[in-house]
Amino acid sequence: MRVLALTGGIGGAKLALGFAKILEPDEVAFVVNTGDDFEHLGFHISPDVDTLVYTLSGEANVDSGWGRRDESWHFMDAAQDLGMQTWFRLGDRDLALHVYRRERLAEGATLTEVTREICDRLGVIQSVLPMSDDPVRTRVLTPDGALAFQHYFVRDRCQPAVTGFEFDGIADASISPDIAGLVGASASHPLSAIVICPSNPFVSVDPILGVPGMRGLLASAGVPIIAVSPIVAGRAIKGPTAKMMRELDIPASATAVARHYRDLITGFVLDECDVGRESEIADLGLATVVTQTVMSSLEDRIALARDVLVFAGA
Repeated sequence: MRVLALTGGIGGAKLALGFAKILEPDEVAFVVNTGDDFEHLGFHISPDVDTLVYTLSGEANVDSGWGRRDESWHFMDAAQDLGMQTWFRLGDRDLALHVYRRERLAEGATLTEVTREICDRLGVIQSVLPMSDDPVRTRVLTPDGALAFQHYFVRDRCQPAVTGFEFDGIADASISPDIAGLVGASASHPLSAIVICPSNPFVSVDPILGVPGMRGLLASAGVPIIAVSPIVAGRAIKGPTAKMMRELDIPASATAVARHYRDLITGFVLDECDVGRESEIADLGLATVVTQTVMSSLEDRIALARDVLVFAGA
């Protein structure tokens, strides 16, 4: 078994941890959204990459859902005293990672190289691969104009209505060579499945799939491509996915998510709360499986990862 998982955000990181617990390090690799990346207080921030790295290393702050555990906030307190922008919180321990990334990028290292170095230093033995080493920036379109993603998500707390999305720089972005190498690996260790984790389809997965050549590369692997629904009974377990869908006049349903991916995927995983929608998804030409997708515990993450792998094998 060898799996390539596309991920972004907390939901994606939860399933990624499940895979990491049941597969050998060389049996799973993660392609991570970098459309959320931005520059803040002089640092290159990669929220989705860092969330995954902290999750896999056991350093994630499980109370807040973001950042690093056992955090302190002296830097932010001092920055606020100086009148600096503090709406995006950088803890003292988290700050060390951003300083390291800034220094290495300034020395000419790629984002993929820096991410690999950070993983090595934090004890992450799986491959964590930014979708591209080129800058891509997600912008959320609203009736009052476009917002940088972190302004919409963190500063404005997802309150503005959404009318669409743009991915600045994506037309000029290239797929990370490491990703291309994994998909085109030798016959001795080929991919068995590609999994789209239960991440936001519009702002976590679409930037990955929008990198020129990415869809074709994934399809060329000739393996099952499975998506796990981030929508359960009309609601998003975490984040603004359902709110975005309603504002875009898209039904907030697992079926709508399956329809969003239908031109790429071969199978779809939906939650037990959505039992009865299998026929709707089958009408899209997709195989389906119903299981528990809500991941409240480590055992839940492992169980869902196992179910996804069994489904892919079938």
